[in-house]
Amino acid sequence: MVVYVLLTAIGLVLLTWAADHLILGSSRLGRQLRVSPVVIGVVVIGLGTSTPELLVSGLAAVRDEPGLAVGNLVGSNILNLSLLLGIAAVIAPVPVATSVIRREVPLAVASVLLFGLLTLSGLDVRAAVVLAAACVVALWLLIRWARADQPEPAQDVREPAGRWWVEPLRALLGLAGVLAGAQMLVVGASAGAAALGVSPAVIGFTLVAIGTSLPELVTTIQAQRRGESDLVVGNLFGSNLFNGLAGGAVIGFADRAGVAHGQATLVIVMMSGALLAGVLLIRGRRLTRRDGLVLGVAYLAAFPLLLSAT
Repeated sequence: MVVYVLLTAIGLVLLTWAADHLILGSSRLGRQLRVSPVVIGVVVIGLGTSTPELLVSGLAAVRDEPGLAVGNLVGSNILNLSLLLGIAAVIAPVPVATSVIRREVPLAVASVLLFGLLTLSGLDVRAAVVLAAACVVALWLLIRWARADQPEPAQDVREPAGRWWVEPLRALLGLAGVLAGAQMLVVGASAGAAALGVSPAVIGFTLVAIGTSLPELVTTIQAQRRGESDLVVGNLFGSNLFNGLAGGAVIGFADRAGVAHGQATLVIVMMSGALLAGVLLIRGRRLTRRDGLVLGVAYLAAFPLLLSAT
């Protein structure tokens, strides 16, 4: 039992430390490359922190466990744009640039809606092709927008010519540390709970579902602590974009996934949550602490549905 506690503690420390360097390296890298921070948040952090969900759902689909595969992605998307985004807004208001509201946020919300509609109709190979194509188009749009936005790099983050590799390396090592720390934390906590006789179903729903979203949670908190609100929005909305498009395509190509009993309701909750988060951002061009509480309450209200679908 001591080993499990130690593993959990080490994972938590590594996760927190690595997330700080991931945010720092990513924000500086964006300024060096003259790329909008929200694009860095969507592409680098959003895709990177979605890796646990993609791996879990991909393996579940291959093992002919479509309920787990779909439920993991849907549950993570609900968590990202309700509880995690709400936590960020409660820590400090989240201002969002007008261009982000017009482009990245609608793109991410549309991706979640497309994933939800195709999931309700059944994820098969044809749906996978549509989602994969949509993912390519989304990446193309993000790259195009990144080229269109040319912010001047901050003077204090310019590296000498011979040290251009420092911030990319910091971001990559930070991402690797976040994923490794999350894995250690989940393994340690799961093994410890099992040793105490906790039900495997409860472990799977709570620790695995929350564990795959730990990278997003910690990077969100660290980004808010550093005042990088665009990275917060890019991370959470970008994670949902890749969860829906890339994750849905992976499941669909396995051609074994339908919607398990009770999950249709969760898919509708996911779509509604994405719309709610998008409307709150577009309405005020920022998320206030009150908005954060609304998102948190929305997640708590949906929690009984998550339990009933497991």
